[in-house]
Amino acid sequence: MKQINLLSVVIAGVIITGSLISCNQKKEKDMQKDAIVLADIDTTVSPKTDFYQYATGGWQENNPLPEEESRFGSFDQLGKQTNHNVKELIEALAKNEHEKGSIEWMIGTFYAVGMDTAKIDANGKKPVQEEFSRIDDIETKASVIRHAAYNNRLGISSLFYLFGSADSDNSDMQIAHLQQGGLGLPDRDYYISNDARSREIRKEYVRYMTNMHVLFGHDAEQAEKDAEFIMNLETKLAENSMTRLEQRNPHAVNNKMTCDELDKHAGTFDFPLYFETVGLESPGIINIRQPEFFAYIKKLMDEMSVDEWKTYFRWKLMNSTAGMLSSEYDDMRFQFYGKFLSGQEKQKPRWRRMVSVTNGALGEAVGQKFVEKHFPPEAKERMVDLVANLKGAFEQRTTNSVWMCEETQEKAIEKLHAMRVKIGYPDKWRDYLRLTLTEDSYVQNMLNSNEFDFDYMLSKIGKPVDKEEWHMNPQTVNAYYSPQMNEICFPAGILQPPFFYMDADDAVNYGAIGMVIGHEMTHGFDDKGRLFNKEGNLESWWTKEDEERFNKEAQILIDRYNDIIVLDTVYADGELSLGENIADFGGLNISYTAFQNTLTEEEKNKKINGFTPEQRFFLAYAKVWAQNITDEEILRRTKEDVHSLGKWRVNGQVTGMENFHKAFDVKEEDDMYLLEDNRTRIW
Repeated sequence: MKQINLLSVVIAGVIITGSLISCNQKKEKDMQKDAIVLADIDTTVSPKTDFYQYATGGWQENNPLPEEESRFGSFDQLGKQTNHNVKELIEALAKNEHEKGSIEWMIGTFYAVGMDTAKIDANGKKPVQEEFSRIDDIETKASVIRHAAYNNRLGISSLFYLFGSADSDNSDMQIAHLQQGGLGLPDRDYYISNDARSREIRKEYVRYMTNMHVLFGHDAEQAEKDAEFIMNLETKLAENSMTRLEQRNPHAVNNKMTCDELDKHAGTFDFPLYFETVGLESPGIINIRQPEFFAYIKKLMDEMSVDEWKTYFRWKLMNSTAGMLSSEYDDMRFQFYGKFLSGQEKQKPRWRRMVSVTNGALGEAVGQKFVEKHFPPEAKERMVDLVANLKGAFEQRTTNSVWMCEETQEKAIEKLHAMRVKIGYPDKWRDYLRLTLTEDSYVQNMLNSNEFDFDYMLSKIGKPVDKEEWHMNPQTVNAYYSPQMNEICFPAGILQPPFFYMDADDAVNYGAIGMVIGHEMTHGFDDKGRLFNKEGNLESWWTKEDEERFNKEAQILIDRYNDIIVLDTVYADGELSLGENIADFGGLNISYTAFQNTLTEEEKNKKINGFTPEQRFFLAYAKVWAQNITDEEILRRTKEDVHSLGKWRVNGQVTGMENFHKAFDVKEEDDMYLLEDNRTRIW
């Protein structure tokens, strides 16, 4: 689950495609009825000692980590299981004859060309030779700027990102935004931190760059020099980049300028030339999300020679396209980013990777075919009811809040009522017919797709925001909240077990998908979302006293997570994960309230497989986060991911809930008990 900030270029996280399981399949229908699987539970551990292990230990033992995964949970299992449905849909289109240029032909062709590894291997690095020639032709600083713009258009990593999104001060209008970039490692802290793992990563990154240069045909001695140069350059970029935590502050990344003001700010980096080249000749007001970073680009333009820029651009091209080329390039990239950084032993099967990139290139086109086959109307109807119940519970909890004054309560409820809800799939589908594809080159299709998406993005800048547009594909197993749109979205892909069961009791559905709904609603009121008003504009609607009380309650969660050891001597980051932790805690409490509101007297005392409704609620929640994970991935996610690890999304939250203590008879002397002074009350 995510908070989608429409001012973001890319939102990190695992996005999986899936489909709703058909109720006419007996095996799957039986699974839905038996939503709490006894084999998932580890009865050797008491729920009072370690609830996560108790609720998911059996699942962990029965689902060992596959070699092609760095993390494998029930969430990922769902994706692996249902990706087969998407694969079947796409492969059927690839095998059958369709009119060239039709949506069916485009989906099938894109997938089939990417699956033709024999042709890809035979071509080696030929598909990018023309791009290297383009870099060789750079002769002036002006052509350096033009090439940076060219890279942005084609989705090749460059100095920074340009994208269009809502104006934080006027969410009805789409404006241009500039976002820092230019790094080859996933986070700027890897370049700066002096811990053993970061030093090891830097050393291995230089080795990887050197080896990749040699593989592309460069002299070994020169390859080492180029790798060291790039490392030094990227380190300087990192030193002038905002941290992930700093970027969580919407005010800090809201710095609007005219093109003339930006041109003065960035000095010798000619932004008018950049915008002209990129295809945005009248950018209007531009939001410079990290002013210090863009001021530093001036220094680089003054200090770096054209040849040095060409060295940097060559590396960006290599690293951006290696995964699209023949196996030796693809494997080398995987060995660093997959195996070394995440502990993933093997590449995912080619078909899984191609399903993912086809969804990325033609997401709504695939989604339209997907919902026709796999999304029954009754699922959407059930979700509409659940959302209404969750909104009612949220309002109930807000009204009864003891830490908010009546004025803030009323405005919070107004924002809740104004929150838009999207379920299943968009009413209007995106048109892909102008995307040009070839039957000969996977690389060319990827670059064409990137440029097509870039032009689509540019076409919206300076225009009113389309409030009906979706920011996830229907086949995605995830959900989001957007503060600028003040909307929550639940694609069709997430409406399946273990999140959503058509035939399960309410306890299970409220513990799983109900919590997801509450989680996304709570994002509108977390440490970041609360700074936006009901229209999605960056404007405080809190009293000063309530802001102080909110921050005090939030600090309790920060402190709780800062005390968690995730591996050896490494602690969780309570500040980085605060927004998601607030959303988890609020989502659980809101969904629990909604669940209790639905219980009849008869249901209150009804046990299933020996579990009360309240126990099944918490077991269903834990099941969603059951997972096995490598040590490398634990370290990577702790540094990069705003979400807490699965174990701590469970144990870190339920310990602070009195309703959990009652459900499992947890006493003060038990490990899963949290003293009342250490519990937060939001939301």
